[in-house]
Amino acid sequence: MVVANVLMAQDTKKTTVKDTSLIEFSGLVLTTDSLFAIPYVYVFEKYRRFGDVTDRNGFFTITANKGDTIVFNALEYKIGFYVIPDTLTKSKYNIIKLMTQDTNYLEPVVIYPLPPRVQFDYIFVRTEIPDDDLEIARKNLQRENLRQEALDGRPDAKAAYSAQMRQQAANLYWKGQLPPNNLLNPIAWQQFFDSWKKGDYKKKKKAE
Repeated sequence: MVVANVLMAQDTKKTTVKDTSLIEFSGLVLTTDSLFAIPYVYVFEKYRRFGDVTDRNGFFTITANKGDTIVFNALEYKIGFYVIPDTLTKSKYNIIKLMTQDTNYLEPVVIYPLPPRVQFDYIFVRTEIPDDDLEIARKNLQRENLRQEALDGRPDAKAAYSAQMRQQAANLYWKGQLPPNNLLNPIAWQQFFDSWKKGDYKKKKKAE
């Protein structure tokens, strides 16, 4: 029991050692030429990759160690670096970082002269000009094309839905009673005799 009390007494006397190398590193990021604030600049430690982003006024603040290398990276600006002095005696350190605008150089564009006259004439004669909208409409409205599309075409989703709804409406209309029988309809018989006299029911010879 004595040993346990001694150990507990030793644990309660432990103290945490404060890290004196940590500092509050803050400042403003401005342009070199006009001293305007640069917003949304990535400010981070070079090796540990922790940091902050400047606000609209170009202000930032991060927690860093003495001697750290801080990177300033922003679009359209050259990357900047700053090494925090390792001889600081205070826990706060402020700077004003100036960044220079970076110029993006595009690849050169080479303009070549026109081809020889013989090659130009050959390409001009042999190149097929695509049909314009009027010519495409004329081809689509030809009677043969329309007839073939009508024979080969199938009803789309809208037509199939309309047919289904008409069939369902007819079934609901005659629900609970017998539907009409065209065998006892004199008008239907008259239409049948007229069509029979016209020869609508004759077998047509197949074209050889």
